[in-house]
Amino acid sequence: MLNKHSIIQRLGLEPHIEGGYFRRTFESTHSTQHNQLAMSVIYYLLTNDSPIGAFHQNKSDIIHFYHSGFPIEYTLISPEGQLTRYILGPNLEDGQQFQLLVEGGYWKASRLLEGDYGLISESVCPGFEYSDMQIASQKQMQSLYPALFDEIKHLIKKDSGAR
Repeated sequence: MLNKHSIIQRLGLEPHIEGGYFRRTFESTHSTQHNQLAMSVIYYLLTNDSPIGAFHQNKSDIIHFYHSGFPIEYTLISPEGQLTRYILGPNLEDGQQFQLLVEGGYWKASRLLEGDYGLISESVCPGFEYSDMQIASQKQMQSLYPALFDEIKHLIKKDSGAR
């Protein structure tokens, strides 16, 4: 039977800097005109002992695909400062969805809503590079979104600075 420990072991996942666990599973052999990978893909797992993917922003567009486990809530903040929430999970009747596009330039955070684990994949285009990612700091998000801060502060990494 699958549980968080067997998934981490079988998929060879490692801790991710934003929270949860991951492993890159694909890097395109094609590149953009700026020598960036055309696309990359990862597995991403949130668990009850690492349930938050802290707020961060990517330059690339990312499509998230739900695989198994329990629902994961995504909190997004658009470049204009609009907050929206989506839930990736197995229950379409409850408004959950199997896929979610997060456009480059949006802030996003993820949170396991219940249970032992939630497993997704992320397809990043152009491909993921750490230099294209910024992890939010408490000070930064409070400055950018003072009206939202109390609602989102639990999703911000406590010891991070802007990268």
